[in-house]
Amino acid sequence: MRTVVVALAAVAILAAPAHAQRHGKGGKNAASDQQSELRKKKASAAEKDYKAALDKIPDKPAADPWGGVR
Repeated sequence: MRTVVVALAAVAILAAPAHAQRHGKGGKNAASDQQSELRKKKASAAEKDYKAALDKIPDKPAADPWGGVR
């Protein structure tokens, strides 16, 4: 009986963090909607900056390994 109680306690202790992670920080509210809008704006701005930075990288000329021999 004692081992069953200890085993159940161990399972409960190990399951508690997983249960807390699954549920997150609660339900949605107006503040989280505003944060999600802010995140979307930041993500789109970051994506735009990333694409602009990629466009600034010059194209690499084709490599010619035999160029010095010819």
